[in-house]
Amino acid sequence: MKVIVAAAEGGVRRRRRYALLLAARDSDYVRKVYGGYLEVFVRAFGDDGDVGDGGGEEWDMFRAVDGELPGADEVDGYDGFVISGSPHDAYADDLWILRLCLLVRDLVAMRKRLLGICFGHQVICRALGGRVGKARGGWDIGIREVAMAESLPPYRFLDDALQGITAAAAPYAKITEVHQDEVWELPAGAEVLASSSKTGVEMFCAGDRVLGIQGHPEYTADILLNLVDRLSSAGSITMAVAEGVRRQLEDTGPDREFWIKLCKSFLKTEEE
Repeated sequence: MKVIVAAAEGGVRRRRRYALLLAARDSDYVRKVYGGYLEVFVRAFGDDGDVGDGGGEEWDMFRAVDGELPGADEVDGYDGFVISGSPHDAYADDLWILRLCLLVRDLVAMRKRLLGICFGHQVICRALGGRVGKARGGWDIGIREVAMAESLPPYRFLDDALQGITAAAAPYAKITEVHQDEVWELPAGAEVLASSSKTGVEMFCAGDRVLGIQGHPEYTADILLNLVDRLSSAGSITMAVAEGVRRQLEDTGPDREFWIKLCKSFLKTEEE
């Protein structure tokens, strides 16, 4: 599946290409309301604006969960890759997960920009030699306050996103969480960028071209609520947990603008 996003008016530049590696199947709700998860990610991370001569973005989707991945002859044509969340375990040995791990290693070797969200965050960690497993504190569902590390690497995508955030030793931002697995140990050379009271590695980088985020910057409140309803109906979480999330959303929400700015800056900024 392909989506083309217009460039900003008056901008003349090469059309950038991105690939979403979808590790989950579209839910009925997301398909009906948004047209599928590709549209959810493009709305969050794609560029807005009017058509410019030769500009804009092209987003393709590969259903990694069904074994669909870009071939060796296709990978070089993309500027960046996003690995989505998933109900599957990143530490499982399903063939499609093992193949995805191999692709991650290839993308890192090629210095492609690689962004992992939730499952994607975990599978990148695993592929690069880290350890992932069940979250020691159990499910984390709802809005969680995440604190940035006191010392951050001097990458432009971090500087751009942190402008305007509370000037403190450890600035923080709230994010939507839906996970029961977590990163246990980072790969050699990777750095923790953020943590929370529930999860030790909420965000990490491995150099300036690999970024993992445990939460869901792309989720809107209605997507979260629908997912909570489905999890409670399936017995994966209790009705009390589901009701707690609903009450929480009445009082607060994620700092979605910050997280989207960070992800877009990461995908589109060329480090000097």
